Amino acid sequence: EWPLRPGTMGTNLLATIKVTDALIPLMKDGGRICQVASMSGILSRSFPDLNSPIRKQLLNPELTVKGLREIHDQYIAAVTNDDYTLFKRDSVYGLSKCLLIAHTRVLGKEIKNNSKKLILNSCCPGWVSTDMSSHKGPLTIDEGAVTPVLVCTLPMEAGSGMFYREQKKFDWENNKYM
Repeated sequence: EWPLRPGTMGTNLLATIKVTDALIPLMKDGGRICQVASMSGILSRSFPDLNSPIRKQLLNPELTVKGLREIHDQYIAAVTNDDYTLFKRDSVYGLSKCLLIAHTRVLGKEIKNNSKKLILNSCCPGWVSTDMSSHKGPLTIDEGAVTPVLVCTLPMEAGSGMFYREQKKFDWENNKYM
């Protein structure tokens, strides 16, 4: 059970996970889930040090949702104790999106073994001109919707656990198109 916390981590990560967990049992075969992440969540931005133990945990193919929860809890403890040995200070938005992309990867593997035929992926809509970007983003709202709509209409063969940017698969670990 993920506790709901107010603020960025609560909205961007915890609430998204709770809604996804609630929806999966209700979905019909062929259903699709698109978790909206951000390029701010790219692994090299949250954990640039290749030897970071948290980065290594996130890349571990055996990572589970429980393990992801433990990383979340470590971050909450780091903030509470003002100890940023393992995490970057003032990085809650990027980290919330990084952990969301990791959740997509972990849950994407689990969905492959689900009796329902579902697809779950995440994407970055791009820098969209909204209140959040102080209307500085170059994309219109309609343009920002293109990649999420693509992710929601992928064929079943596209698989799950991927991150998309600008309508293409994007390698979250190595910061490049696939």
